[in-house]
Amino acid sequence: MTIAKKGFPENFLWGGATAANQLEGGYNLGGKGLSTADMIAHVPKELRKGGHAMDITSDRIEQILAGEIEERFPKRHGIDFYHRFKEDIALFAEMGFKVFRMSIHWSRIFPNGYDEVPNEEGLRFYDEVFDELLKYGIEPLVTLSHYETPLGLTQKYNGWAGREVIDHYVRYAETVFKRYKDKVKYWLTFNEINVMLISPYTGGGILVDKVDNKLQTAFQALHHQFVASSLVTKLAHEIIPGSQVGCMLARMETYPKTCNPEDVRLAQQENQINLFFTDVHARGKYPNYMARYFEENNVVIQREPGDDEILLNNTVDFISFSYYMSVTKSASADQEETAGNLAGGVKNPYLEASDWGWEIDPIGLRVTLNNLWDRYNKPLFIVENGLGAYDKVEEDGSIHDTYRMDYLRKHIEQMNEAIKDGVDLMGFTSWGPIDLVSMSTSEMSKRYGFIYVDLDDAGNGTLKRSKKDSFEWFKNVIASNGETL
Repeated sequence: MTIAKKGFPENFLWGGATAANQLEGGYNLGGKGLSTADMIAHVPKELRKGGHAMDITSDRIEQILAGEIEERFPKRHGIDFYHRFKEDIALFAEMGFKVFRMSIHWSRIFPNGYDEVPNEEGLRFYDEVFDELLKYGIEPLVTLSHYETPLGLTQKYNGWAGREVIDHYVRYAETVFKRYKDKVKYWLTFNEINVMLISPYTGGGILVDKVDNKLQTAFQALHHQFVASSLVTKLAHEIIPGSQVGCMLARMETYPKTCNPEDVRLAQQENQINLFFTDVHARGKYPNYMARYFEENNVVIQREPGDDEILLNNTVDFISFSYYMSVTKSASADQEETAGNLAGGVKNPYLEASDWGWEIDPIGLRVTLNNLWDRYNKPLFIVENGLGAYDKVEEDGSIHDTYRMDYLRKHIEQMNEAIKDGVDLMGFTSWGPIDLVSMSTSEMSKRYGFIYVDLDDAGNGTLKRSKKDSFEWFKNVIASNGETL
């Protein structure tokens, strides 16, 4: 007889998650080359079309490199973790972090991406970061590619549209595996790999104005990333005994608006497309349902001999994902659209929304956890979840972010319920434990952190770190292993 689980396991990995391009800064220091993220300027909200500013054209890149565009590029500077990582890691340790999710800036190790020899100064920087984490007993969880494609690979091969990039990625991964084999055992291959379909530039360094068919190019680039992910999963297991490698999905649980079978089928199709990515990573092959999708959308994947065997023989050890919202779909054309959800969808009348229009659905996280566990029976890891909100600094410097605590409390409660349901959940890293530059809008005012950073959307501020009320709250959550919420 199986005994029901009672709550978070003793070895549960609590912590926070970041990305180098939103955090690090030092874009032109230590031998680092430019990345695709370094080309994204801040666009004021009143000038943005839609909610996001993530794509770019080849002409604009040429103008930026020629110095013809005088705009701010916030991801070049981040919040200066490059110089302040010891201060920041000490704050994470004070909260009791068991794990810290971060990424390596690929162009800090191989400045152009296709270089033959790695940049030693960049390798030393991450040595220091990992040593600082391990000093406090914090496990690094490292993403190899988190929207940080070296710009050189975009210029030479149009990013992941070129199969040649596989070999450069494998060389990069092998370099860092050998260098950090005694310091890092948890790895992720690509961040939110499915974002390639939303923004090929963000997900794969692809300039869509240089391709004939955006959808065809995106899926071909994804095939290259699947093969690369499998190859480096194999490498990690060979180089780092006991290492665990995961994939990473932007999970968007999709509901039907009504019980109309057309709505139900539409939601099912949306979920299939979202889970296609984890199907390949976890099962090692393309699912049958994609054959029809590819045929109806005139997508033909060019495979090389041996690709299918590489995918099948090197599946991931665990599945990680981000969860911020659910999505609701309707087959009817007269439904009100949501304001801010990254994946679109219609308004769900049962859900509230964040300051940025993202619908808040804690129970949807439990639904997601159960669906992923039932589908794959592989350990799960929530590596992004949090609330982007406007924070008010009071006259005495305090920040009373009860809304953030409320958001996280409700999601952690549902994680606990999912564990009791029988789900194998490894850990939880809240997105942006310290305020950082927004991925989708390059704002600072969209804050997620337990730690406030004095920096505004115009780039003004002292960069001083200060604790919000949620800092002590999350510290207590970790100390009680999720019992005190």
